[in-house]
Amino acid sequence: LKNVQKDYLSQAPAQVRLLDAFLAFSFFTAGVQVLYMLLVGTFPFNSFLAGLSSCAGVFVFTLGLRMQVTDDEFKGKSQQSAFADYILCNLVLFLVCLNFIG
Repeated sequence: LKNVQKDYLSQAPAQVRLLDAFLAFSFFTAGVQVLYMLLVGTFPFNSFLAGLSSCAGVFVFTLGLRMQVTDDEFKGKSQQSAFADYILCNLVLFLVCLNFIG
């Protein structure tokens, strides 16, 4: 396990490590929301669904951005274009989630 961590820190660029940290944060936030729902209840159920779907959507979009930045299959696409797509998708996702809350 130490070797995996050492290899990851030495070989992964800082940009990819930042994306991985944000992926972990998004996953952790979704887990906290589910735990809160289990402990407190689901009274504003629309709010819970909007929060959970926004965490899941951000996770998926960030994973797609990470793939576009690191994968050789997407070498024809610039990183700026991939980041612009990421921002646009997140903006639409958050507008949909805000609309769903009511």
